[in-house]
Amino acid sequence: MHNLSLVLWAIIPPLLFLWFYYRRISAPPFPLQILCFFVVGAISGFVALGLEWAIEIAANSVMNWAKIQRYFVGFALRQLVVIGPVEEGCKFAAVIIPICYFQRSYRLRTSTVFLFTIAAALGFTAEENWVYWFHGTAPILERIISTPVHSMFVAPWGYALGKYIFSSRRLNKDRSSIFTAWLNSVLFHALVNILSRSWVYPPPISFLGYCLFPFLLWLFWRLEQFWRKSQGKRPITLISGNTSKQRFWQRSLILLMLILGGNAIFGIFILVRKVSPLPIIRIFDTEIFLFIFREIFINFCLGFVAWLIYLYLRNLARRRYFFQ
Repeated sequence: MHNLSLVLWAIIPPLLFLWFYYRRISAPPFPLQILCFFVVGAISGFVALGLEWAIEIAANSVMNWAKIQRYFVGFALRQLVVIGPVEEGCKFAAVIIPICYFQRSYRLRTSTVFLFTIAAALGFTAEENWVYWFHGTAPILERIISTPVHSMFVAPWGYALGKYIFSSRRLNKDRSSIFTAWLNSVLFHALVNILSRSWVYPPPISFLGYCLFPFLLWLFWRLEQFWRKSQGKRPITLISGNTSKQRFWQRSLILLMLILGGNAIFGIFILVRKVSPLPIIRIFDTEIFLFIFREIFINFCLGFVAWLIYLYLRNLARRRYFFQ
């Protein structure tokens, strides 16, 4: 029964996120096709785990690989040359193999391929959730919050692959753009892992942790932009200045918006981690309740300021587009 509950906790959040995108697509594929990519994505997660394990054994046989990883540079190197390439490669294979079968009968749209890519990435996430929870190495809340992360990694090559498959003229430059986008995913995958781990190291490296949630917020924004482009919609414009000075000011506002919004989410995440071990009755103690209220209020204000900056930039872009 416990194992069944772990499986349900592992697959339900990714399936809900998949449904969030499935209901927004204009011409959705059959649900069984989506589930096929989800399952293959989960299988690719186990393949990636096996490959990483084999590489670790091989590396330890020729050098003291375990000791090297204790240092920040060694950990970062592992993310760049092992974890990122292996996991993104397995996800890529989990998308390509079923597509080779389905495109015999269908001409796949860019948006359909992009949705298939998200489904495979979320299947990979479900497998990863189960592994973490089965071995008790990550809290449930932490894994639920990280549900969309693998989908955000695959967005560049998912869009490039969809564009290539849908195109009637498949040029070499389009094929090379898939590889470039895949390398981008590997780099950002490694960077997120590095930032999330930086807290365990002494300052100033630990300060890199404050960049994690702003960076994740930007990755989610980028996922949404690729989603719009895959359906032939105009991307949402935030930088609309005519001069270099105006564009620099707007980029600075975007950076501020990401810092405020990302760390507002981070603040709520830390609050929940602190409060979750407490019995419910303790939460209503005056001192603890005031602490929770203060933290929520501060982070809400940070998020609200970030939202106001976003609305300001959107209104600037709309007015400029209207008067052009």
